Amino acid sequence: MTDRKSRRRARQSADVVIWALSRIIGARFHCAPCIAIMTQIRTRIAPSPTGDPHVGTAYIALFNRCFAHSQGGKFILRIEDTDQSRSTAQSEQDILSSLRWLGIEWDEGPDCGGEYGPYRQSQRSDIYRQHIETLLANGSAFRCFCSSERLDALRRQQMQEKRQTGYDGHCLSLTQAEVDSRVGAGEESVVRMAVPREGDCRFNDLLRGEVAIAWSQIDMQILIKSDGLPTYHFANVVDDHLMGISHVIRGEEWINSTPKHLLLYEYFGWEAPRFCHMPLLRNPDKSKLSKRKNPTSINYYRSMGYLPQALVNYLGMMGWSMPDGAEKFTLTQMTRSFDISRVSLGGPIFDLAKLDWLNGKYLREDFAAEDFIAAYASWAFPPDKLAAIVPLIMQRVDKFSDVAELAKPLVSGELPLEAGAFEHKQLAPSEVQRVLQFSLWRLESLADWQRDSIEAALQGLAAAMELKIRDFLFPLFVAMSGKPVSLSVIEAIRILGLDITRARLRSALSAMGGVSKKQLKLLQQEFHGFSWP
Repeated sequence: MTDRKSRRRARQSADVVIWALSRIIGARFHCAPCIAIMTQIRTRIAPSPTGDPHVGTAYIALFNRCFAHSQGGKFILRIEDTDQSRSTAQSEQDILSSLRWLGIEWDEGPDCGGEYGPYRQSQRSDIYRQHIETLLANGSAFRCFCSSERLDALRRQQMQEKRQTGYDGHCLSLTQAEVDSRVGAGEESVVRMAVPREGDCRFNDLLRGEVAIAWSQIDMQILIKSDGLPTYHFANVVDDHLMGISHVIRGEEWINSTPKHLLLYEYFGWEAPRFCHMPLLRNPDKSKLSKRKNPTSINYYRSMGYLPQALVNYLGMMGWSMPDGAEKFTLTQMTRSFDISRVSLGGPIFDLAKLDWLNGKYLREDFAAEDFIAAYASWAFPPDKLAAIVPLIMQRVDKFSDVAELAKPLVSGELPLEAGAFEHKQLAPSEVQRVLQFSLWRLESLADWQRDSIEAALQGLAAAMELKIRDFLFPLFVAMSGKPVSLSVIEAIRILGLDITRARLRSALSAMGGVSKKQLKLLQQEFHGFSWP
């Protein structure tokens, strides 16, 4: 093991030297292609299509793109859809369209192809099967037949004894004959990687220098699940190698997984890429950016009327700065001036007030009046949205001056709300909070954002809560329009979309005094106990 560690350290040290030389050459001769001659820079972003397109994904994609393109390299987009139960085609499309809206284009990907495809993991199953056989044959991986009951009991025991939780290597002692017999009998199994129990894994991070993590902290990771699909860790390494990824630039939450990935590179006899772990985006209270405290969906910012160039500019300011200190810059300017050593490890704060200021600066400085009119009209009243709004308001309009007031809830962002607006004869404040929170969770779970689906979901929720539909809908009318009576609340939710609906429901909960962690836990237990028609 000592010789193996020494070889790995030497290889990683050489990697750092090569990277440093490439930076020196590029800086001295101002010639990005010179670096590509030595070894082409190839970076990637690999989002999972399991939910909303996250600003954190855009943030990491931006830095990967700038790093590669600043040195004449290529930026690749790969879809990590190994979680087939949660991955959806709609989520994938949302990711692609939101990144493209921001102007973060890729050189290779599932929609544009490339010489290293396919670029969806679900289409690479044969590749993973071939490579897992290599690890099983050289003893770097093994089949595990442990039941979920045994693993749960093991975890409980480890926690009671205040020991590191993780797999105990129980199936490592099985002979090949025993493994073959159990597989032949149809017994369910997974494939795990063997991990040393002594010593440290040491690697060089482009931002953090040498990082050391004890092998005893690293679990014997499952590589192939019982359904035959690879886990993220295995597919990630195989794909990065086969796609020629030279630099893995990702969030710092992946630091503790790096030893697993380096070990897999070693087991295969492959050269590992250089790793760079970016600081996580933070809420103003320094906590990790999360949708519970800040809107995290790119679609939210698009729906709210932020400019894509302002948002991508703002993401570029997250832990990085232009050499001249400029706060307003284009993607082209950022790429031209990009130097990853300028990234600060302090957790960058995602502050909506600063984003508002920057977006306003773009509107005032870059838009002539006619440009502003066109941009506003395309945001507030695109043909499809106008076609949905007009049937709702026509029966209430006596003159065109009525339209602005009636349409206001449908072309606004978050509304000013006060707790008094939610007072109701049949609903106590705590019941109003339940309606708002449960509606938020129920709507977030919808795969089909159509009127019938929304209506059925909310009617089912009202029935589960044993509330009359009229009483149940009251808090939603206020949250969506600011008034107890307004346009059809179901239609309003459909037109506004999930991101603005979610923001307004959270704003309503905040106006009601918010929900404590203890209350939230109790509400989650109650919500998960409901049965849906």
